[in-house]
Amino acid sequence: MTGQKRLPPWHERFRLRDGRELLIRPIRQEDAAPIRGAFSLLEPYEIRQRFLTAMAELPAEQAARLCSPDPRTEFALVAAEPLPPGEALVGAVARARVPAGARHAECAILVSRFIGGQGVGRHLMRRLVKWARGRNLQQLHAEVLDDNQPMLQLVKSLGFRILPGQDTAGLARVVLDLDTAADKAGDPEPVPAG
Repeated sequence: MTGQKRLPPWHERFRLRDGRELLIRPIRQEDAAPIRGAFSLLEPYEIRQRFLTAMAELPAEQAARLCSPDPRTEFALVAAEPLPPGEALVGAVARARVPAGARHAECAILVSRFIGGQGVGRHLMRRLVKWARGRNLQQLHAEVLDDNQPMLQLVKSLGFRILPGQDTAGLARVVLDLDTAADKAGDPEPVPAG
């Protein structure tokens, strides 16, 4: 490498289609305050799509929990400004969680409209798939509002099956069988950032 500092595991530079550069990296405890502060920038529909309910603010306890995943059962990445954690504005969060004793992971992604439609959601979902495969899980799944067409189109393009929600009307269950999944959801080609 010519003068470029090697990034730690799960860290990578990502250039948006509009030219802005983000840093994809594991979430850190220091991200809680910026995430809470930026919550007011989200539109009500963005909050509803991710949390499946209306919320005026992200409670401090919930933000702290979100930013402190248990490394044995959880994985969370952010797409943030290339600044130190605690200072960087976070534009997207992707997470996966393995319930106790399970061979599958639940996942969720929130991409703010300020960086939406530029490939970061697809990239983060592929990262979750890579993590789940690395843990030899059989399945990755999520509950998605059935009117969240961008997310449903994204997961379908990555090979997820879209099923009716099991318990709640208005929800679709999206499932990716990892042992038979096509390369569509595999490790993405790196995106050069500069």
